[in-house]
Amino acid sequence: MGAQLRVYKRRIRSVTATKKITKAMEMIAASRVVKAQRKVAASTPYAQELTRAVTAVGTGSNTKHPLTTEADNPTRAAVLLLTSDRGLAGAFNANAIKAAEQLTERLEREGKQVDTYIVGRRGVAHYNFRERKIAETFTGFTDEPSYADAKKVAAPLIEAIQSETADGGVDELHIVYTEFVSMMTQTAVGSRLLPLRLDDAAAETAGKGEILPLYDFEPSAEDVLDALLPRYVESRIYNALLQSAASKHAATRRAMKSATDNAGELINTLSRLANAARQAEITQEISEIVGGASALADATAGSDN
Repeated sequence: MGAQLRVYKRRIRSVTATKKITKAMEMIAASRVVKAQRKVAASTPYAQELTRAVTAVGTGSNTKHPLTTEADNPTRAAVLLLTSDRGLAGAFNANAIKAAEQLTERLEREGKQVDTYIVGRRGVAHYNFRERKIAETFTGFTDEPSYADAKKVAAPLIEAIQSETADGGVDELHIVYTEFVSMMTQTAVGSRLLPLRLDDAAAETAGKGEILPLYDFEPSAEDVLDALLPRYVESRIYNALLQSAASKHAATRRAMKSATDNAGELINTLSRLANAARQAEITQEISEIVGGASALADATAGSDN
């Protein structure tokens, strides 16, 4: 019985140490998600206004440009998947990977060849384990992405969209990331970055009661779109990186809180078992003492007779 009590106490110490770690990770994630949420709020208006400007330029001109003009028969597409470098975030990475796989399957059913670009070690490990082809990978900055990181990710994608498909270029650019809705809700979404859907963007603007401005282009609309293309892609990717980072921290906070609560319940269960084992041990010792005393008293009474 004493050995069993020692086992319970050892497990309680182990779970208590784990609980301290998960509680610390929960607090760290909570502080990081607040900072990431502020960055998302700061970057979103810029990305929206830039999209609005591109929509206005594209709607007001007849120039064929990769930013606004769809290919007659698209054959290649690029998919950018945003995951995290670290785990311990529940289903965060699994949901993003699943959304990317569904998007890839849909594009392939449409007869398009898909080039996959991945941000984050978790996504890279998933595709490497399944021996799937990856066009390019980016790791090491998913917790706190900067605009320089977004430019690094955007560079090969911009080059691909500006190249001919015969030379390894693509006709479409899609992105899959986890949208930060609230501290409790994060949703894996996929959207097409290029070519920009002008009808949808114009309808969204009209739904808000806004009127797109009319522009005069100098020197030309094509030059304006050439200048806007990298900034549009970089800003959208940067905003998606920030949303993904905020979502990851929120998912980590939620997962670590759940782990901390589970550890507390396990400690309570083990404590009850340890108390029961200790009580059983005490009861057994008392029974042995009483039995020994009774046997001694019987032996004494027998000798007196």
